[in-house]
Amino acid sequence: MENAENYSEIKGWGIDADPENEPTYPIKNYTGVDHDRLNYERPAQQPVDVEILHSNERPTVSAVFGTPAPPAGLSGVIRRFAFKFSEGNWMHWLALLAADRVNAVEGIAADIGRGHIPNILAERGWRAMWKHDRKLVIRKVTTAVVITSVAVLLIRKRKKRRR
Repeated sequence: MENAENYSEIKGWGIDADPENEPTYPIKNYTGVDHDRLNYERPAQQPVDVEILHSNERPTVSAVFGTPAPPAGLSGVIRRFAFKFSEGNWMHWLALLAADRVNAVEGIAADIGRGHIPNILAERGWRAMWKHDRKLVIRKVTTAVVITSVAVLLIRKRKKRRR
């Protein structure tokens, strides 16, 4: 491990190392043991019995983690792709957003496959939105109709050009 002195030229480095210069004073109730956090024992590694996706910036998974649902289906493929990128890369986050959307559709398909027809409007809160903010519902529906209409017109126009 490198010497901390090598970082002394970085502005703000070690700002909380001096207990006399505590940046959270007077909000934080300083007990004196706060700076002992560097000398902790790592908890025992929780057994990994499912695939856990973790940052490529970390050599291993965290010692303790929640019990995740392993990545599956198309959303799982997208999530595995996302974790090939650093957390500082926008592609990591865009892929995770896309995976969440795909996972929502996969959940609806799984419900239908089990014979349960989901009430999407109720589950998305449309009834409550209609009751409490009708203008928002009208604006959302109008926007969706306009966007869908423009898309359909553009597709038809493109098909006519090809003929």
